[in-house]
Amino acid sequence: MHPRLDITKASPEAIKAVYALEQFVQNSGLERRFIHLIKLRASQINGCAYCVDMHVKESRHDGLSEQWINLMCVWKESTVYDARERALLGWVDSVTNIAQTGIPDSDFETLKAHFSEEEIMKITVTIGAINTWNRLAVGFRSQHPVDKVAKAA
Repeated sequence: MHPRLDITKASPEAIKAVYALEQFVQNSGLERRFIHLIKLRASQINGCAYCVDMHVKESRHDGLSEQWINLMCVWKESTVYDARERALLGWVDSVTNIAQTGIPDSDFETLKAHFSEEEIMKITVTIGAINTWNRLAVGFRSQHPVDKVAKAA
């Protein structure tokens, strides 16, 4: 697979707007673990290897456990996530899969039980931002860096 175009060069104005949205996300006041959860889960759903690689590394760097990171793709079957994280994961799934889910009231009510309206707005903007990044990376075949492969002993 080869990159289709360089997103930073194809339209500097467009990428500048996406970076501005990312700045909002980073300065939104949301807990770092929630930002990592949103970005990693949406990237898994969207099949974005570039973003999954990035957000796994960022999650590790910020001290989130390997178990917390590794079980996110099967979060419904795992007890590692607390009630707030589970409500957030359900919302990420619903919003990211909007064409299939229609974002049911039950997912919103679950989220609303754990977050304020302001937090819900910031969470949803964050979901929109990572979905934009995923669509750029997958659509234009952005390649994630390949780490040095460890050999089994």
